[in-house]
Amino acid sequence: MATASRRPEHAVRDAVIGGILGFLGHHDLVTLGEIRSALAGEIDAAGPAALLSLRERMTTDHGWGYYPPDPLARRIHEVLAGRFLDCESALVGGHHLAPLAHAPVAFFANHLSYADANVIQILLQRGGAGELAHRLTAIAGPKIFSSRERRFSSLCFGTVKVPQSTDVSSGEAVLNARDVARAARQAIDVARTRLDAGDALLLFGEGTRSRTGGMQPMLAAVARYVDAPRLWVVPAGLTGPEVLFPIDDARVRPARAELRVGQPFPAANLLARAKGDRRVVMDAIGLAIAEVLPAAYRGAYGDPGALRDASDALRDARDADA
Repeated sequence: MATASRRPEHAVRDAVIGGILGFLGHHDLVTLGEIRSALAGEIDAAGPAALLSLRERMTTDHGWGYYPPDPLARRIHEVLAGRFLDCESALVGGHHLAPLAHAPVAFFANHLSYADANVIQILLQRGGAGELAHRLTAIAGPKIFSSRERRFSSLCFGTVKVPQSTDVSSGEAVLNARDVARAARQAIDVARTRLDAGDALLLFGEGTRSRTGGMQPMLAAVARYVDAPRLWVVPAGLTGPEVLFPIDDARVRPARAELRVGQPFPAANLLARAKGDRRVVMDAIGLAIAEVLPAAYRGAYGDPGALRDASDALRDARDADA
């Protein structure tokens, strides 16, 4: 009887592991066998309640709201990161983060792949910024919720589901302009509630992944997320996730990644210097991200002289905090 009562749990465990291995299917059998064993160990250690909770969370829909992290998903994610993120993957500029361990912060990063937020969390953890990694909440578009693989990855940290702009949305993510505006207002309110609760926001201001590796123009509407009391903006440049999870591939592969953190600055300083112009605010943040990236990744922000208003606003925002 005991064996029979365990069968549903075993079936769920096998389904979870099978789905993950399918995501990694191009690797050799020895590697897959080792990963299977490691995953089974983590799931068994967590216990059946944690496994069943994870299964339920994979299909939960709170609409344009907050989705908390799942502890088991996070542990599984750490096992996989140990396999696929090269040991030389690193956090660069982590000294900028130490004073912000408990402050309201919003990370802004370039967008290269669906694995970007996962890579950021792991590299923060590895680089000694564990407090920020633990309270990370990503602002994510509806495509993250469109497949089991993406949904699982999003459970490794908090997530606020937001609509995509009509300028960049496609497929299942399309909404009309009125619905986008209504949902965006709700998502911004949820994000501010998460800041008040102590979360650190993570935003990808380009709105979509870059297909060239170079940064795309930041979306002006994203500036609404930085209008929050005492908020610090943290520019973060990513390299490597586009190799870990290529844009036209559904499977991960080993890669070296870096997260390069630039000088943080108070959001209020930038808003004041930009005189509330959202385009200037987001271009200034784009320039701050580009500063810490190799030239090949800077894209639309490779020439600060072409964005003089944004460049001046960024400089003044930093000088005001000096």
